[in-house]
Amino acid sequence: MRAARLIKMVLLLQSRPAMTAAELAQELEVSERTVTRDAQALSEAGVPVYADRGRAGGYRLIGGYRTRLTGLARNEAEALFLSGLPSALREMGLEDAASAARLKVSAALLPSLRDASDSAAQRFHLDAPGWYQEPVTPELLPAVAEAVWDDRIVRARYRRNGRDDEVERELAPYGLVLKAGVWYLCARVADDFRVYRIDRFSAVAVSDERFEREEQFDLPGFWDERAAQFARSLLRTEVTVRVTEEGVRRLPYVMDRSAVHDALDAAGPSDTEGQLTVTLPVESLDVAYSQLMGLGPELEVLEPAALRARFTAAAERLRDLYR
Repeated sequence: MRAARLIKMVLLLQSRPAMTAAELAQELEVSERTVTRDAQALSEAGVPVYADRGRAGGYRLIGGYRTRLTGLARNEAEALFLSGLPSALREMGLEDAASAARLKVSAALLPSLRDASDSAAQRFHLDAPGWYQEPVTPELLPAVAEAVWDDRIVRARYRRNGRDDEVERELAPYGLVLKAGVWYLCARVADDFRVYRIDRFSAVAVSDERFEREEQFDLPGFWDERAAQFARSLLRTEVTVRVTEEGVRRLPYVMDRSAVHDALDAAGPSDTEGQLTVTLPVESLDVAYSQLMGLGPELEVLEPAALRARFTAAAERLRDLYR
């Protein structure tokens, strides 16, 4: 632990002209007294750490000293490629590895380029969760992430959607996906690839046994295909509507975009009033009611009769309310 801290201290001083004891203590998560002891230990080991006294003082390396300890460990190199996803790194337990990797890269850069990471961080930030929801980190995510990085077999208990019972599975965890604040695991079960929500795991045991990854497996391509299949599987019924030009423009913003485009392509020409009759695939009549109400007078429900009746009742209530 101390050796890693001493290395980090050298890298910090190598990447900046000077740092105060307070700044080093904050970066290293230790007391200023510990910083003083560590600086003395480095000096005794031959690292030219110089302490400037006074209010503007601090620690610095003299004589253009540069350490050769800038090689990246494998986990640091892998975490570096995710450094633009700070919240995801933190949730997977890789924050320390990413921090060490950034320090090593910074220490190896020319002085004029050492502010590149801060410059990029102030110009790009990814906030993965959707609006109006509190992100919750699954408790077992770090264990699953560890298995993914090391290609280790996982034995897990999983609660299936809409059911109280749990199933036990032996999984080969291939990759993690963060979608709208929800973590998913793409894993191989026997000869089949499946997707699991991490927050539905009730127990995870990471085995010492490793699995052989299929070289042709493409995580982004697999996810895109399964996500499209999932979206299509939800659209189990249909509604027929008549929409204005403005309604046509707004439809993709309230319903599944690809389903709307397919429905519009299959629709006939507009009528004499410029309105278009479209048959839309929807998840359910309740969902369709919630989605299509947002278009207000830009849309008229034609079928099914039950949904049209709900819109009629809603229109009458609105008329009475605003009369």
